[in-house]
Order: sequence, then C-alpha cells, then structure tokens
Amino acid sequence: MADPAPHLPAAPEPLLRAQGIEKTFDRTRALAGAALDVAAGEVHGLLGANGAGKSTLSRVISGHLRRDRGTLTWRGRPLDAGRPREAIAAGIVMVMQETSLAPDLSVLENIFLPELARPGRLRLGTLRGRAQAILESLGQADALPLSAEVRLLSAAQRQLVEIAKALAVDAALIIFDEPTASLSPGEVERLFDVIARLRGAGHALVFVSHRLEEVFAITDRVTVMREGRTVAAAVPTATLTQADIVRLMVGQDLGRIFAARPAPASSGAPVLELHHLRAAPLVRDVSFALHGGEILGLGGLVGAGRSETLEAIFGLRPPDGGEIRLDGRPFAPRRPAAAIRAGIGFVPEDRRRQSIVPDFSVRENLLLGHLSARRGAGLGYRSQAARISQLLRHLDLPEERLLDANMLNFSGGMQQKIIIARWLLLDPRVLLLDEPTKGVDIGTRSAIYAMLREVADRGTAVLVVSSDFEELLGLCGRIVVMSDGMSIATTASAVLDEAKLTLLAAPRSSMAGTTALLRELAQETGGTAFWALRDEGRVFCLQRAGGEGAADPGFGPGATPRFEETRIAAALASPAAGFVAEPDGVLRTLLVRVAGHRGHELGWIGLTVAAGDPPPAGAIAARIHDRFVRSI
Repeated sequence: MADPAPHLPAAPEPLLRAQGIEKTFDRTRALAGAALDVAAGEVHGLLGANGAGKSTLSRVISGHLRRDRGTLTWRGRPLDAGRPREAIAAGIVMVMQETSLAPDLSVLENIFLPELARPGRLRLGTLRGRAQAILESLGQADALPLSAEVRLLSAAQRQLVEIAKALAVDAALIIFDEPTASLSPGEVERLFDVIARLRGAGHALVFVSHRLEEVFAITDRVTVMREGRTVAAAVPTATLTQADIVRLMVGQDLGRIFAARPAPASSGAPVLELHHLRAAPLVRDVSFALHGGEILGLGGLVGAGRSETLEAIFGLRPPDGGEIRLDGRPFAPRRPAAAIRAGIGFVPEDRRRQSIVPDFSVRENLLLGHLSARRGAGLGYRSQAARISQLLRHLDLPEERLLDANMLNFSGGMQQKIIIARWLLLDPRVLLLDEPTKGVDIGTRSAIYAMLREVADRGTAVLVVSSDFEELLGLCGRIVVMSDGMSIATTASAVLDEAKLTLLAAPRSSMAGTTALLRELAQETGGTAFWALRDEGRVFCLQRAGGEGAADPGFGPGATPRFEETRIAAALASPAAGFVAEPDGVLRTLLVRVAGHRGHELGWIGLTVAAGDPPPAGAIAARIHDRFVRSI
C-alpha cells in the first residue's frame, strides 16, 4: 500500500466527540465506555476485533441506535439523534457494508431519495445537474450512468451511489462500515481516491475496517476498541505498527491464537469430493477433495458462492450438475436428514435464524442433530448422557444449565460452542462450518480453533468458510479459492498471505479490463499473456490469456508452482527490462511490474512468446503501464 497519510496537528478540534457511550442488548453489553473524537478533514480509523463494538458505536452516532449512557457532542453542541433522519439533518451519514439502496430505482432517484419524500414537484433536470456535479467532485463523472437501475450495478458502483447520496444531503461526517469487504483490489484503489478527495474537501471520515494494510494506507489517526471499550483514542497512524494495533485489538500477540500449525492434507483417499458441482445461480463450477483429519478452507469474497456450496453438500440446495462423492461413492442428499445420517454436520452462518430453537432448552438444542440421525422410536437422550457430560466439561458449562429454558440467555460465543458441540456428539465424518467465529470474542475464537483442531486430530474432515483471511491462513492446511461461483485454485496456506489470497479471490467480472488487455497482447503476438505475483521462488497466476500451444509458460489461472516447475524459470527468477530467453531458446518472456496509481503493488504482467524476433519490449511495457491501472 501507499505510505501512511501525513500527520495532522497534534490535537485538532473535534467535529464529533463521543464520551462514555454505553449500550446493552438484553444481557449483552455491546458498549461499555466507548469514546471517539473525529476532526474535519481527516480519515479516522475505527478498529477492533469482531464484536469489539465498532459497528454499534457507529450506529449510535448515526442515529440507528439510541445509547443508554454517555454524551455525544457535534460542532460543540449536544447531539441526541434518535433516528437516522435526525442524524442526517445534522450532517452525519453512515455508509454500510450492505448498502440500503432501492434496487428498482435509478441511480439518480437513489441519490436523491430524501427529495422524493418531500411535497411539491421534482425538477429532474436540476437534480441531474446536481448529481453530475457531485460525481465530478469525486472524480467519478463517468463511473455511474444516472439512468441505470441500481440492481444492475457492481458492489463498488452501489457504494459510490451511497457516497453521492451522503453528499446530496451535505453530510459533514461520513462513516464507512467495512467499505472494502466486497471490493476487488482495483475497486479499493478507486474508493481510496474518493475518500482522499472527500478529506481534501474538509469532510470528516470514519473508516471502520479490520484490514490493517488499508488502515495504514488511508487513515490519519486511529481509535481502537476492545470488548465495547476504547483502549486507544485518536492515535496518529504513522506512530503505530501492525503489531501495535493487533496487540491493542486483542490484548495479546495474534500469533498465539494460531499457535498450532495447520496439519497438511492426508495422502489417503479423500472423504469428500466435488467434481464440477453446479447449483444455480451462485455455484457454477466447484471442484476439490477433502481428506480425513484435514481442515480445508473455502476462501473468497462475498457472493463467491462459498455458503451455497456448503448448502449443496448438506442437502439444503439441490445441485443441477456435477457430482458429490462421499467415501468414494456418489452422494446426492435430498434433504439435510440424509446428510446427517451419512455423517455430515453443518454449522451455518446465522446461528439465530438457522441453528437455534429459542423455545427449546439447551439440552434440546444440543441434541437436535442426534434426533435427525436417530432411527426408531423414542428420543434416545439417555444414550448420549455420558458424551454430553464430557462435552459440557470441555465447554466449561455447568451441567445444570442444560435445563436452561432459552439458548438466547447465553452469550453468542457460548451459543456457537454449543452448536458445534451438537455435531461433535455424532462424531461426524465431515463437519461443515460457515463463518464459525462470526460475532464472537477473541477468547471464544481461540477455544473454537482448539475444538476444530481436536476434531480433525480424531480423523474428521473439516471444511471452513470464512471471510477472515487471517483466520483461514492460520487455521487451514489448504485453501480452495472461489470467485464468481467457481473454484479457481487449491493452494497450501503456507505459501499464501492475505494480500495474495485477496488478489486470487478477486471477482473475475471485476478483472474484465485486465483480461481484455491480456487477450489483446496474446492475440497480437501469438503468445501467452498473464497477470501474476512472484514471491520466494513461487509464481501465483491470477489470470491468463492465450498460449495453449508452443508459448505455454507451464501454468494457468490459480496455479502456484515454483519457478523451476514452469517453462519460464529464468525469466521469473531474474525479470529484466526486455524479453528474457530461457536456456533452451524455446521461449522468451517479458515481465512488467504493475501497481495502482496510489502505489499499491499489484504484481506483474507477463508476455511469453515462442522463439523468433520478439515484439518491441519498450512499447509493450509502456502500453501495459498506460492501460493496467485503468483496466483493474
């Protein structure tokens, strides 16, 4: 990423000041003395682990929630916005990760939604001129067709509509809640350009994120929260390291949570196999093999089809093509009960909607999987008594609490541990988990990781979906990378980091411009054009065009071979300003380093051609530099 933003004055006058904010939901204390000072003309990072209270504090400030205690001061005066409309009227807007736009209305109509509720006649010509001026101020005049229906826009375009909507009501403070979660690297670059323009125009911006490399690239100061409290307030970003922020967020070195190295995949026959699985509309072509004793990750961005793949395996989503094999035999469950009886357990993402029956006791919730697997009359609870006692000791849960009448009386972390224990009762062959640590505290995360490793050590095949790439890399031995409903790579986690995984997982639809550039180069030269990363003797291929014949470099999209395993090892090992010939004289390769215009490293564009006179390297390099930033 680019160098951190320049220092602000030591103590800028706050536009917004939040002090001692408290908020409780039922028995859960979400905020317990949170504080935040934000100045005009700054990007202020609001950081913390999952469940730290970042989003709750943001929603209190923006009027979506009413605080229980504490004070809010806006432009030096008390602020008591009980509804979003009141916060908007004051000049405070929140842009959420899941945008709140009207999908059937046009871009123009969404930008001026508040205007539609006012009496009188709309002057569409005037509104169109205002919208165009807003987009021009953001440097995005050509990025949004004002007449397009919002449902047809990409995630990045919808986010831009939200920002334009905020500026249309003269927002002085804009809160971005995980704005980059669904964006490709190129779209992140564009968003950062927009944020930089807003900062330059004097707006105050709060940037809520867990991606630390982005925090260092765009923020001026950061506030860190832990367990509902502010543990570091308005610290200049340039004075911190990533290790500093991690310690503030979790209270310990994060490496201790992932202390045990992920076990490698077994060399035996796979327990579960998917061959070109399809389940419309989001699962288009997924293939991988999962072995007993392995923890395998499914990595990708929102909408990649990861959750839907788990649902197809568990019998919740009927496949319409491809094959699932369990222990080497075809497997096609028509409903979840069939999957459970075959030895498959499933922990879905939304535990309240998909896993918990609030009117059942803890014991009844714990034994739901047992009931589905059981055949014959009676409940058979007594047969599980000894195993339940053992699991309760493992969970640090007193046995008398089994009769507690409502699972919702427990913390989210304890609920999740009980749901996982539901499947451990059955000693499953395969355990599927969708976002297993979502919304739980750091201590519970560590306990869940230990449970999953113990399960894998007993021979269970574990498949994990997580949007937290750090979690996938620390927990899983291998990762299947998914993009646009397809599995595009299966790679050992040891050779990946968060940046590489993010680039591999970027939607192929968002790579359309880059793919077009590669295709043009391949067609014009008769060679192979590719976009790749190079790191520690290994190449990570993100995209490729052409070259199925003589100019094949020896790898395709999603492949991660070592240099010596390719046909262009010399070029990969020592890239030069011109074409590098391989020792056998068969292939020549040009590698051009590329980066976003904010300095974000994005790898290399390569062109491999067969023996003969290569095209002019300088002209091709200039063309790549000119086109690449606009293509991503």
